[in-house]
Amino acid sequence: MTAGNAKFFKEFWQGFSKILACGALAVLLPSVALACALPPSVILILPTGHYIAAAALTVALTAVLAALSGRMPQMQAHTLWETRRILPEALTSYLAFLIFLGLVLTGFLGPRDPMHNLMTLVFWTGVWIAVPLASAVFGNLWRWINPWTGPVRVARLLLGRRGGIGLSRLGHWPAIGFYLCFIWFQMISLSPDDPAVLAQAALVYWLAIFALAVAEGEDWLQKGEFLTVLFGFVSRIAPFWVETEGARSRQRAGWPGAQVLRMPPLDLSAMVFIALALAALTFEGLSETFFWQGLIGQNPLEPVGRSAVVWQNSAGLLATFALTLAALWAGMRLGARLSGGAFRADRVMLSFLAIASGYHAAHYLVMLLTAGQYTLAALNDPFFTGDSWLGLPPFYVSFGFLTDARVMPLLYGTQFAVILGAHLLAVVLSFRLAGPVRALAHLPLTVLMVGYTVLGLWLLSTARVG
Repeated sequence: MTAGNAKFFKEFWQGFSKILACGALAVLLPSVALACALPPSVILILPTGHYIAAAALTVALTAVLAALSGRMPQMQAHTLWETRRILPEALTSYLAFLIFLGLVLTGFLGPRDPMHNLMTLVFWTGVWIAVPLASAVFGNLWRWINPWTGPVRVARLLLGRRGGIGLSRLGHWPAIGFYLCFIWFQMISLSPDDPAVLAQAALVYWLAIFALAVAEGEDWLQKGEFLTVLFGFVSRIAPFWVETEGARSRQRAGWPGAQVLRMPPLDLSAMVFIALALAALTFEGLSETFFWQGLIGQNPLEPVGRSAVVWQNSAGLLATFALTLAALWAGMRLGARLSGGAFRADRVMLSFLAIASGYHAAHYLVMLLTAGQYTLAALNDPFFTGDSWLGLPPFYVSFGFLTDARVMPLLYGTQFAVILGAHLLAVVLSFRLAGPVRALAHLPLTVLMVGYTVLGLWLLSTARVG
């Protein structure tokens, strides 16, 4: 076993304790808790079992062929064009901060209906859905619009502050703590979609991150702020991205995941963060299923509300996180043993970025199409006075497509393609990242990826509440 693997296994529980310490500081940026289920009346009549079996077989055969042939795509990238940077990141970030303040005021002073308040709608469809989806295609957009870089740089300049306070030594553990609390707030807390609650939590969270970043430096955001870390990881899958150097920027293009191959090995905290991203999406889908409702003793046809299942869902979230960590740990350790120590966990773990990105896109596709309509309507007429700020004619939000037997199979087919494509990409990346090791060493991870394929597609197609 390599030194990297030994360190991973040895520091596992030591690092986990840091999550709890960092979590004490975490104040969340919550999002809307809307139903994201596909209508069972349409999807459940499809032969989803055949879809799932075919996807699992495809992933398994891809891994077998890769192991037998030993040939993988080079995944090269090339420059499309090069130009001078138009706007500096600090300026766009400061503009995003001003927009953020306007949204916070809207949350406090605007209507309490979350479907008519821009604070809730923009954060939900914009920050939590549209930005990561766009970043998975066009690169890291969050670096230009995060609301901290500009204000932090100005504050440190005015204060004459140059050094830090040692937060960088904590790695990604602060981001893990913030992210874990955010997940709890989003999925389990009682009112994450209340605009006033959202505005208060977002403002407090911004202030906490701002204070820590001023003390440590703006570079700390890349490891300590969970949205920056998550969207940065997701953007590594993008087939298009921008690289900046000084006053110049280059538009690059390549295979999806080409950037992943250029990333340095992950430390323990970064690997745990990726595991948490996988666990969060898994539990969010699981918690809405009839299976989970029956497991915690609830009737899925008569939902009792969040307040009645806070402890059950909290335990389920932690259990899902623990099981995800255990499964990944076992797969990596078995791979290392079968390879004689050449199978490096700190490299191969990067392949799971494809799975996390793909499932995020598939899981939130329907919400983007539904909540996105409310967002577009609110942006077009933010004060509900009959204005048309975007130049759009009046339109009515419609969910009729959710019961259309022609449209829903197309949506499920899109989700199926995204899930399958993400897992195939993960297989390719795992072989490239592992390097020249024995083919048998890939077996545990392949089994794990096939299992994730089955689980992800089942969560999208099974009966669920909402």
